Amino acid sequence: MNPGALDLSILWPALVAGLLVLATHVPLGTQVLERGIVFIDLAIAQIAGLGVIAADALGMPGGTLAVQAAAVCAALAGAGLLAWTEKRAGAQQEALIGVLFVLAASTGVLLLASNPHGGEHLQDLLVGQILWVGWPQLAALAAVTAVLLVAIALRLTARLGRFGFYATFAVAVTASVQLVGVYLVFTSLIVPALATIGTRHRVAFAYAIGAIGYAAGLVLSALLDLPSGPTIVCALAAVALVSHRIRAFAWGPA
Repeated sequence: MNPGALDLSILWPALVAGLLVLATHVPLGTQVLERGIVFIDLAIAQIAGLGVIAADALGMPGGTLAVQAAAVCAALAGAGLLAWTEKRAGAQQEALIGVLFVLAASTGVLLLASNPHGGEHLQDLLVGQILWVGWPQLAALAAVTAVLLVAIALRLTARLGRFGFYATFAVAVTASVQLVGVYLVFTSLIVPALATIGTRHRVAFAYAIGAIGYAAGLVLSALLDLPSGPTIVCALAAVALVSHRIRAFAWGPA
């Protein structure tokens, strides 16, 4: 254990990144559970990642607007496809989402096969680099998050029907997956929402679980010198489980 590793100049931006991800993923997570399409986040995140991989394969410099545009376009194309399949084959939507995830992941692996740094790129996509998030990236994420929260609060996307929901998802995921990775994006979406089913003030409790999970995971990863992304995932799951057991003990089953 290394207490000297608790460097706030690194941990604070990482925590802000997590809180911004939670800001959109908590309300979207409750909608995902209600719709019964739990793995949509994995699929859309993987498609957005495929857009980044494709841009890299075409020689676009990393972190540029062109790469971001490629990721957004790929995610919106996936959103449009899922909106179409939900209308045509709603009963099979969850299975189709799974198939789309596997296809996007496999295509990404194929595109990276000839890249000598392909393994590193794939790992970054899955587990993210949350400890190396900079303030310019956070400012961009905050701007996108503010727009999405206004759209959700005013139900602007609901006016676009199925595609509005999936498009909101696509933009939210694209904005976060390159910062925190596919695993954390999925965990931020599902775990807090799942742990607070049947509770009063559900969204507030879900935000609290997410914030505590991110903070605990970052501190543990620094103290124990562990990879930050997987540590936060485990911390989020642990906090969600403990909160659920405390609620069950205090008030009985939900």
